[in-house]
Amino acid sequence: MQKLTKQQWSVVAAFVIVLAATAYFAVRTITPALYWHYHRDEPIREWMNVEYVAHSYHVPPHVLFIALGLPHRPPDKRPLRDIASSQGRSMNELQAILIEAIVHARPPYPPPPPPPKDPLPHEKGLAK
Repeated sequence: MQKLTKQQWSVVAAFVIVLAATAYFAVRTITPALYWHYHRDEPIREWMNVEYVAHSYHVPPHVLFIALGLPHRPPDKRPLRDIASSQGRSMNELQAILIEAIVHARPPYPPPPPPPKDPLPHEKGLAK
């Protein structure tokens, strides 16, 4: 067996680096896809936030924000238990509101309208 030259070692090293980078990005791509594949229509829990529920149930987040009476910009990242508490509702009430909004955002109902357009901060004074 021959000894590898410096140039051959650099080719082997480059190949190993490319292989490692490919594996890294493949794992980063596949992991979220697998996670959401197994977490579709997950029962609504207190620790979830509105965007998590929207993603799990495949509905636009603004539909759920509107149903809860929350602004969708900037997105509210609080857990549902905090939202229920701040609105003086029980978690069961909040779940019922979300489920109703989800049902009405899916077929056979018509698709939900696009999110309402909020004026930009510099446009707020102009909109009168």
